[in-house]
Amino acid sequence: MIMASLQARKGRLRQRYEDQLRLVAGCIPYKFEKNDENKNCKMEKKVLVLMISTPNRDDLVFPKGGWEDDETVSEAACREALEEAGVRGLLDENPLGVWEFRSKSRMNSCNSKEGGCRGYMFALEVTEELESWPEQANYKRIWLSVDEAFKSCRYDWMIDALKKFLLGVNTERTQLCKSADSEDSTAKEHQMYSPSPGCSVKKPSGVHHQLEKSCTNDCVVQV
Repeated sequence: MIMASLQARKGRLRQRYEDQLRLVAGCIPYKFEKNDENKNCKMEKKVLVLMISTPNRDDLVFPKGGWEDDETVSEAACREALEEAGVRGLLDENPLGVWEFRSKSRMNSCNSKEGGCRGYMFALEVTEELESWPEQANYKRIWLSVDEAFKSCRYDWMIDALKKFLLGVNTERTQLCKSADSEDSTAKEHQMYSPSPGCSVKKPSGVHHQLEKSCTNDCVVQV
């Protein structure tokens, strides 16, 4: 089986840091569930969001993990989605935003910097769900409605990321419906390139905030 040759990265030898904060990349995986036809678009679609369980906790979270020094932020987000949730798909080129938070293990620490993370979150349209994946023993994936996902978000930054994701998806859906009869317009909307075996990256469509494609210490951070 192909997945047998894939292993999750361990350790933090290649971990990126900035301003004493661990740099993290993750995504909000989603897919469209086809529903009733309507007048504005040939098929109305309901958005489902994927969250994963966490070991020894009741929390549901989005796939995310350390951004390492041998990969771009997009590659890191794709890798984490594959390792933790076993999904591949189309990653928006621009992050939904950047948030600062503490790791769960350091949530009660009095040191403001200890365990601090700076997370880059993306939207990932899922096109493939693997039957087995590297961290399947630790993480279980769960598809939720948007309302259910909001109720499952324990932290404020997760709620904010989900709001930005929903705004972007609704805007993109409107644009696609308006251009449904134009093959040229639809083709441009789905231009993409592949940064890694994990997923492909959508070219910018003007939906999300503009950040540099490969963030470094000099990239502009929009929160």
